[in-house]
Amino acid sequence: MRLCLNTDGLQELSFEDMLDVAAEIGVESLEFGCGNWSPAPHLNLDEMIKSEEARKRFMDAIHSRGLVLETLNCSGNQLDPREEGRLHQQVVEKTFALAQMLGIKKVVMMSGLPGGGPDAKYPNWVTMCWPPIMPDMLKYQWEEVLIPYWKKTVKQAAEFGIEKIALENHGAQCVYNADTLLRLRRAAGPMIGMNLDPSHLIFMGGDGIEMALALGGDAIYHVHAKDCRKERRRFAANGGLETRMVEQCGERAWNYAALGYGQNDQWWREFLSVLSMLGYDGPVSMEIEDMTMSLEVGVRKSCDFLKSVMPRVF
Repeated sequence: MRLCLNTDGLQELSFEDMLDVAAEIGVESLEFGCGNWSPAPHLNLDEMIKSEEARKRFMDAIHSRGLVLETLNCSGNQLDPREEGRLHQQVVEKTFALAQMLGIKKVVMMSGLPGGGPDAKYPNWVTMCWPPIMPDMLKYQWEEVLIPYWKKTVKQAAEFGIEKIALENHGAQCVYNADTLLRLRRAAGPMIGMNLDPSHLIFMGGDGIEMALALGGDAIYHVHAKDCRKERRRFAANGGLETRMVEQCGERAWNYAALGYGQNDQWWREFLSVLSMLGYDGPVSMEIEDMTMSLEVGVRKSCDFLKSVMPRVF
């Protein structure tokens, strides 16, 4: 396994300063956000596509620190029925193009979430079987939008030399757990795999270790090392359906946390050991969004923690 960093975790730093910190703390590879949900703090997608010199400077700066470009991330909602969906799809297509230019064979994304019908104005995440309209909405989303989109997209990705697309199990997306990933993989083919992020499953009441076992090693293409803490006196009383903004961390039922500030080291040791048992030897990419400390402190604390629990020597 490789110690990787999603560079959004150091978004307050310049590109060069981010690389210096990553190298200093022992990061080995980097995951760059290209836009959509990411502010893309360290990569100008349009400039990189247009300029060979920009790409060379980018790669030279990474390699000069002994680092490696691991993957590109264009997570968003390209299936949003609003104009935002069209704009997100443009970023997806540009990311595919840049991946080819940089020799990257794996892209990290999200599945997307359509509206609940052909005339819907907003995305709609169906999480219940009742009232009776819900199954009809889900059938439309999967059969009329999601599966046709991904059958087309895997062909498009292959034309750019992409071999794997890792979909994050995020809320408000059609793929958010093991069953939904495997369903889409069966429909669209083995290019589709999971970006396994345990933090999201935790607030949904699941467990990332069980998820890894349900997926099996062949379907796990990327791992986000991201923690989640169920807040005392709130989660048990209110459950994991949380609509307060992440900045309101003192009022929420759960919060994203720096590694070790949510699940303990025993859980993380087992999670990573199970991944190794399943044959996963790819990146473990720190994605830090802890609102109780600065981003850099969160990254540094998480890096120290991850080194202590990964089944390898640093």
